[in-house]
Amino acid sequence: MLFVVKQQKLTGNVVTCYEAGAFGFHLHCRLQELGINNYVVQPQDWDERGKRVKNDRLDAAALCQRLDRYERGNKKAFSTVRIPTVDEERERAMSRQRQQLMRERQRVAGMGRGLLALHNIHITGKWWKGKAWAALKVLAPEWVIGMLEVFIKILNPLDEQELKLMHQLQEAARERKIPRGVGPLTFEILRREVGDWGRFNNRRQVSSYTGLCPREHSSGGKRRSGSVSKCGNPRVRAMLVEMVWRMMRWQPDYRPLKKWAHVLYSATPNAASRKKAVVAIARQLAVDLWRIFTGAAKAETFGLIYLPDAV
Repeated sequence: MLFVVKQQKLTGNVVTCYEAGAFGFHLHCRLQELGINNYVVQPQDWDERGKRVKNDRLDAAALCQRLDRYERGNKKAFSTVRIPTVDEERERAMSRQRQQLMRERQRVAGMGRGLLALHNIHITGKWWKGKAWAALKVLAPEWVIGMLEVFIKILNPLDEQELKLMHQLQEAARERKIPRGVGPLTFEILRREVGDWGRFNNRRQVSSYTGLCPREHSSGGKRRSGSVSKCGNPRVRAMLVEMVWRMMRWQPDYRPLKKWAHVLYSATPNAASRKKAVVAIARQLAVDLWRIFTGAAKAETFGLIYLPDAV
C-alpha cells in the first residue's frame, strides 16, 4: 500500500488490477478507499507464447500490458470479476460455511467407516447416531470404540452447526417467492450465489455463468461441440441441476420439461440421454429465472407454478 500511495503523489490518476484469489476483496476495498480505480481480474495463464516460464515479474508485466489495453478501450483484454456488496458477501459466506461443515463431517465420518472396514464391519449412514452406534458397541472391539468416540466428539458439533445453518437458510427462503417443489434450501443457496440477477445483460451471459454451455472446437467449415465447459460457478450449476430433477415431479407444465419429455419419460430410459436433457433444461432454467427476477417475463409464461403461501 505504501508503494501505491507513493504513486498517487507522482500522478493524479492511478489504475491498478490484481488476480482474484483466496484473499478475497479486502485489497480492492482498501484501494477504493484511497480513491484508486482497481480491477479484480479473472485468473488465467498469462504465458501467451507458451514459453513455459512463469514467475511474478512476468505475470505482473502481462497484467500491466492487459490493463493498458483495457483502459484504452479493449474490454476483452481480460475478464473482470464482479465485486459483491457487503450484504451479498455475508449471505454467500453463510451458505458456503454450511457446505464446508458438511464436507468436513463427511470426511471425519469416512475415517470412522474406514476404521470399521478394517475389522470387516461395513456400515452406511450416520454410524455415530442411535441404533447404529448401539450396534457398533456390540460388534466392534473395545479399543476401536474408544477411537470412534474421538471422531464423535468432532462429528456432533459439526452436525449441530450444519443443522443450525440449514434451518436459517430455509427460514430466509420462506420469506421469498419460491417455485413449487424446488426446495427452499436449494433455492436460497442459488439466490445467494448469484447475488444480483440484474448484472447480466443477455441470456448468453447467464448461460456462461452457469458453466452449462457446451465446449466448442471449430475451424473452417467444421464445428465440433463437446461436454459442458464447467467454467462458471460450480455451486450454481449444482443447484440448477438439483432443481430440475425435482421439477420433473412438481412442475410438469414447465415448458423445457415438456420439450424434453420424450427423453425424460421414455419407456426405455437411457441414463446418459436423461443427464444431457437435464443439463439442457438447467441451462434454460437459469435464463428463465433471470428473466423472471429482472421483470422481463412472468413465471406463468414458462409454465412455472409458485407456492400458494409464498410472499
